[in-house]
Amino acid sequence: MIRGQCLCGAISFATGAAPKGASVCHCSQCRRQSGHLWASATVPRRALEIVGPVRWFDSSDKAQRGFCPVCGSVLFWRAQAGDTISFALGALDAPTGLTLEKHIFTAERGDYYVIADGIAQFD
Repeated sequence: MIRGQCLCGAISFATGAAPKGASVCHCSQCRRQSGHLWASATVPRRALEIVGPVRWFDSSDKAQRGFCPVCGSVLFWRAQAGDTISFALGALDAPTGLTLEKHIFTAERGDYYVIADGIAQFD
């Protein structure tokens, strides 16, 4: 079982499903929401149990981002149409047992850093 929570503990989440696609997103929206970049993994929506007052923000006509209205932690990303949900790797309790697989939207990365960890990169 993988478990996580926001900074203040008002929201917790758990899944028994095997997360897929552990990645770091460098898109401009993820950079703005997090202050740098956002690491996440994905499970089927029905496999993620969420407890607490998640607020959903329509960040585009294609996706929503879920955050804690108490402490502001950004915890979730989901497509408007789709049956999966991504959760923030930084919010997980250790040990996670996960390993990053890729960097995505690298063409949008900030000009103030270099990606040099040898993990696959996708524009």
